[in-house]
Amino acid sequence: MHVVATAGHVDHGKSTLVRALTGMEPDRWAEERRRGMTIDLGFAWTTLSPGGRVAFVDVPGHERFVPNMLAGVGPVPAAMVVVAADEGWMPQSAEHLAALDALGVRHGLLVVSRADLADPGPAMRRAAEELAATSLGSVEAVAVSAVTGAGMDELRAALSRLVTRLPAPADGPVRLWIDRAFTIKGAGTVVTGTLGAGELRTGDELELAGAARTVRVRGLQSLGEPVEVVRGPARVAVNLRGVDKDTVGRGAALLTPGRFLFTELVDVRVHGDPVADLPGTLTLHAGSAAVPVRVRPLGTDTARLRLARPLPLRIGDRALLRDPGRHHVAGGVTVLDVVPPGLDRRGAAAARAATLSGMDGVPDLADELRRRRLVRRDHLVRMGVPAAGDALVRREDVTGMGVPAAGDAWLADPEHWADLGERLAAEVAAYARERPLEPGVPVEALRHRLDLPDRALVEALVRPPLVLRSGRVSAGAAGVPQELVAAVEKAFAGLADRPFAAPEAYALAELGLGPRQLGAAVRAGLVVQLADNVVLRAGAPERAAEVLAGVPQPFTLSEARRALDTTRRVAVPLLGLLDRTGATRRLPDDRRTVIDSGA
Repeated sequence: MHVVATAGHVDHGKSTLVRALTGMEPDRWAEERRRGMTIDLGFAWTTLSPGGRVAFVDVPGHERFVPNMLAGVGPVPAAMVVVAADEGWMPQSAEHLAALDALGVRHGLLVVSRADLADPGPAMRRAAEELAATSLGSVEAVAVSAVTGAGMDELRAALSRLVTRLPAPADGPVRLWIDRAFTIKGAGTVVTGTLGAGELRTGDELELAGAARTVRVRGLQSLGEPVEVVRGPARVAVNLRGVDKDTVGRGAALLTPGRFLFTELVDVRVHGDPVADLPGTLTLHAGSAAVPVRVRPLGTDTARLRLARPLPLRIGDRALLRDPGRHHVAGGVTVLDVVPPGLDRRGAAAARAATLSGMDGVPDLADELRRRRLVRRDHLVRMGVPAAGDALVRREDVTGMGVPAAGDAWLADPEHWADLGERLAAEVAAYARERPLEPGVPVEALRHRLDLPDRALVEALVRPPLVLRSGRVSAGAAGVPQELVAAVEKAFAGLADRPFAAPEAYALAELGLGPRQLGAAVRAGLVVQLADNVVLRAGAPERAAEVLAGVPQPFTLSEARRALDTTRRVAVPLLGLLDRTGATRRLPDDRRTVIDSGA
């Protein structure tokens, strides 16, 4: 299916042409038919050969109803601009064309109507010149009379050529801007809109923008027929389950859950009036929504817009600024950033203007990471950044293009990630110098020092020789103070031939190995503590189990003490440790047996 909107001055025959092309009445209201003037959006469709099915969104031409017109053309990829031969180019012809240009519509057709009432040549030449200066460029032109039928076959052929040249439908999430909502007895609430991209299915769960809730699709219709699946671009009617009509309306949107960011603050590039000349308050038209905005100029053609209510916008979206008081299209906008930084510090606005001057509104993963340095992957996806979902790397990847963390994923600019790693190592080293006996820096302290939003990022930054143990980051054995290593060596200096003998308590005290120092030595893997002031070399318990495995089983405490050549002061807590670790088993008569780990 293809979707085409009409555009043109009031009473230039847009609805008459749609009626002649489709055989359907686009004016839905009795008041419209009574007055012979379109007030709100109308819808009709036909089948072209070639070209297939084409739906028309017929828009009102009167200046009072321009907001209704904008709600209809916002999501539509092509337009049929209608100019009457007997009246020529008129004010609403200009405003409708300005709107199409502002929205970046690039595909269109010029139709000069009422060719039976006047020579269509002058009107066609003037209109073609006006269109050529806009995003539509040079378009095919056809002169017709819906009354006599002259030129209608040529118009159908031109429409066929137009729709067959339209770009292939884009894949992507659903964002259906609602242009109409009503109720049907026995069915409930129905909303309609132009589906620009993506796919809708019966049973889908969607996010309802403006209502902060999810809704389920009860049924679908397209061009008056029930369907199970609709693919954009298409006109579609969606029957929603359990939704009151008062909670939806024009300007709301149905969205693929988790794929759009609701924002009240956007930075944009303005195509139209000089930014410095814009009023402080305008209306932003995006899709079918119309929202008051406050405008803050930033640079020569960029500005910050503060929206009166949040909209589901993405980087690269096109929208339109209009001054409703002057009935004037101030210009189109390209959304550059939907999560812009604050401008509180002196010079921040000038710096931001410089940054915006180099942005083109084409979302790019590398550019976004370079500007944001660190961002959640799902936020980038919601902003409309392509490939954000594919940019993850393993935690082991030192370049750090993306960091999986805590069930979500953070993505980092590679240079920033490398810098964070260096800063982390420096912070750990500084902490070790200031507190040499501490077992390392608490992860939460490092998070604050590095100004990171998630402690999982600190954990992901830890690389050898740094180690993460019990919520602290340390330099491992390489980070043990040399004074501590030397003191431990002296403590065991006379016991080299007796691996299960412990230094006396007074000897430890003379060497300055008090409780804190011994605790640090244990954490550093230098010693094993059996009891207060009773320590052995690291690895001694494992070697003791090997020795005891060679004595007759079971054995007594005394037999173990003699086999290990140690004292009761050491043997009692050592055997207790072996019991707790499962190396030995204590029997009811207090004898023990070594457990064969290979059994």
